[in-house]
Amino acid sequence: MKQIPHGPFLVGTDGSLTPVRDASMRFSWRGRGCVVTLSDGQISLTAQAGAVPYTAEHRRARPGAFAELDAMPGDLPEGWRLRLMPDHRVRLEAAFDLHGDTSATALVSAMVSFALALDPYLDRLESAGLAASPLAADGMVKT
Repeated sequence: MKQIPHGPFLVGTDGSLTPVRDASMRFSWRGRGCVVTLSDGQISLTAQAGAVPYTAEHRRARPGAFAELDAMPGDLPEGWRLRLMPDHRVRLEAAFDLHGDTSATALVSAMVSFALALDPYLDRLESAGLAASPLAADGMVKT
């Protein structure tokens, strides 16, 4: 089958995508920056889910925020994890093995499924005081 180079992919005549190097795409969901990466037979999806409020700005919100961060990992779907970053940003991540050829349709489907599955967890984080940073969709956060 003939493959045509296109960015980080070789695209087959049947629409299959073969990464020739780590390939990633960025998108936003509910004001949060998200990244999907295709590498080594795996698709990884990441969302900057929020940030723990600063003590100086929202002292009373911090205990509830940390309590929710402690409770949430047990409720996440299989293959997902929650990470608290050193700068107190919160990431939700998912990784899945790819089976067979990947197509653009499969890639977009994974992105949409991830974004829709994020909603209840983003709602929980927002209720606990972990709102999205105004710059999170651009991959930046207040420091």
